[in-house]
Amino acid sequence: MADDDVEFPPGDGPTSGISVTLTAGTLHAIRERVGKRGVSAYLEKAAQRQIERDNLDELIADFDKVHGPADPAAVAAKRARLTGGAPNAGAAA
Repeated sequence: MADDDVEFPPGDGPTSGISVTLTAGTLHAIRERVGKRGVSAYLEKAAQRQIERDNLDELIADFDKVHGPADPAAVAAKRARLTGGAPNAGAAA
């Protein structure tokens, strides 16, 4: 059975090579952080984090459809409680 026929969760399964195009500045910044041999691992972790964010965005959108959007004042108060900051700390201006 080919690897394409089996579904693996992000971060699992065999590796597979692909071609990726990045801007020169982005590639340079990655190589500065991880060296030439660490680029694939860095991009793998970045892709996993993006998938997690996309999944979370979908969950939030589903929640908002059922319950409506969150009250900005309640979000600010909870953020302040979690961070120990003022209620409007971190809110967009």
